[in-house]
Amino acid sequence: MHRPSLIPDFDYDPPDTPLSILHEDAAIIVVDKPAGLLTVPGKLADRQDCLVTRLQAARWDALTVHRLDCDTSGVIIFARTKQAQGFLGQEFEQRRAQKTYIARLKGRLEPDAGTVNLPIGSDWDYRPRQKVDHDHGRPAVTDWQVIDRTDGETRVRLTPHTGRSHQLRVHMLALGHPILGDQIYASETRADHGRLMLHAESLSLHHPTTRERVSFFAPPPF
Repeated sequence: MHRPSLIPDFDYDPPDTPLSILHEDAAIIVVDKPAGLLTVPGKLADRQDCLVTRLQAARWDALTVHRLDCDTSGVIIFARTKQAQGFLGQEFEQRRAQKTYIARLKGRLEPDAGTVNLPIGSDWDYRPRQKVDHDHGRPAVTDWQVIDRTDGETRVRLTPHTGRSHQLRVHMLALGHPILGDQIYASETRADHGRLMLHAESLSLHHPTTRERVSFFAPPPF
């Protein structure tokens, strides 16, 4: 029997912030997405305001390549031609694109670095939650490195080697140190943190025109 979601249907209140374009040329546009803004339109009428529609209002030719969760901020790339979109899609599909994230975790994570290799699948009883699923989950691998820590919190740099839904959030929860401000996996921390403390810090991939490797960075706002 399907059970109701673990979280209430969220009240979408996107931030009224100007576009932060990190780089643009004839083939790509790289943006620093704010937390709280959907990447693409939602299914409901009140969720049409999103990053791609805002970007297309200023750059009509912007095409979606990948997504960041609504609550996640940071580096995201858009294509400007169908050819570039297809090329960049392959960069992600073939795992040639490399991403790093900064996160603030609950508790003191030890040791200084490690790897989480745990398969992830949908928790169908509690959608949209994902879970570690050794029977039916898809392979998921995340490297983590401690940047700083206190008795009650750890700041880490996360490098995903796969792109599963909620991968970083589920893997940190599996370590016993969920990401602060996460309304799905650490709802008890939401009141003290106005957002999910997860930021896409960098993106490195091959440029669709030059085929040379390029990298883009955006410092975390927390």
